[in-house]
Amino acid sequence: MKQNIVKTRLNNGQPVLGVLANSADPTIAELCGFSGLDFYMIDGEHSPVTTAQVQDIVRACEVSGITPLVRVRSNDPKLILQFLDAGVMGIMLPGVSTVAELEAFVKAVKYPPVGTRGFGFVRANDYLMGTMSQGEYVEFANEQTLVLPQIENKEAVDNLDQLLTVEGVDGFVIGPRDLAMSMGYYDGSAHDEVKRTIGGVVEKIKKAGLVVGTTAATGDQARALIDRGVLFCLNTFSGLLKSATTDFMKGRG
Repeated sequence: MKQNIVKTRLNNGQPVLGVLANSADPTIAELCGFSGLDFYMIDGEHSPVTTAQVQDIVRACEVSGITPLVRVRSNDPKLILQFLDAGVMGIMLPGVSTVAELEAFVKAVKYPPVGTRGFGFVRANDYLMGTMSQGEYVEFANEQTLVLPQIENKEAVDNLDQLLTVEGVDGFVIGPRDLAMSMGYYDGSAHDEVKRTIGGVVEKIKKAGLVVGTTAATGDQARALIDRGVLFCLNTFSGLLKSATTDFMKGRG
């Protein structure tokens, strides 16, 4: 397993910027890496990307120096295992609402004694053909993997104080659109009540000493979030493409 550069930066209080992408094409991941982004998050929730395609995407990330992460579609330990074994270095889980769900998520990501992740001869551990012994790899993997539950609904906000006490969590990523919808605002997250709720969530997570993440559509938004202590800033690949295209099209007047 490679060193998780994104986790190292976050542990040092440094911001990271990346993209959530629903493409199965490894070239997209490779281009994002060479562009200088910190992480490439495979969208395993809102896309047809399968675990069979993940290994090539991860290889492209490794070649271009970008950290491969994934948003999984469900809190299924076998599904999480397949992504991790392919070499993904962190998992973002949508819709976490209760302590029981979060504890199950941590256990799925981590090897014993922290969790219950099963061991196999897989590319994440160099098929045990590298320099690490099994014991060394297990300890290293538990240190390097990122655990990032998402706060996406009102129940999670109500339970946040309890969620923040669960061991093994690196941080929380706020999903503003789904959170707004769960609060009854179906047209987006621009409402004052949603903004106040998100602001309160950010402050609680920071106070607990954990990483705060959320979405940023522009560089200015990312800078404003970082100034507030949000270190994990996430855009979509389609959002980045649209922004770049809009800027480019200004050339024709």
